Amino acid sequence: MPRKYNAQKKLHVKKGDEVLVIAGNDKGKKGRVLFVYPKKERVLVEGINMRTHHEKPSQDNPQGGRLKREASVHVSNVMVLDPTTGEPTRIGRKRIDEEGGGRWVRYAKASGEIIDK
Repeated sequence: MPRKYNAQKKLHVKKGDEVLVIAGNDKGKKGRVLFVYPKKERVLVEGINMRTHHEKPSQDNPQGGRLKREASVHVSNVMVLDPTTGEPTRIGRKRIDEEGGGRWVRYAKASGEIIDK
């Protein structure tokens, strides 16, 4: 469902996170998040959802041909891996106190380990 006023939803994954695919053709595979599309609520994961892309010959690729490329996956189909156990976990947010206020960090609900350093 589209969100009002072009508001972007806060996603539970960020670029560089190690994730597990929990639904779809690549279910059970692990990969690193390469790119996040917050407006579309999709993520690009390394080696997941490979699609054939036809490319014309160019200076960079004089041969052209059919190349395999990652396609985006909906954010609901991936779970972040716990940094301590390597198991998939849900993500929570909490504020940690620092001098001069605090900052919001993501943490693994399974172990309580902070994911954002």
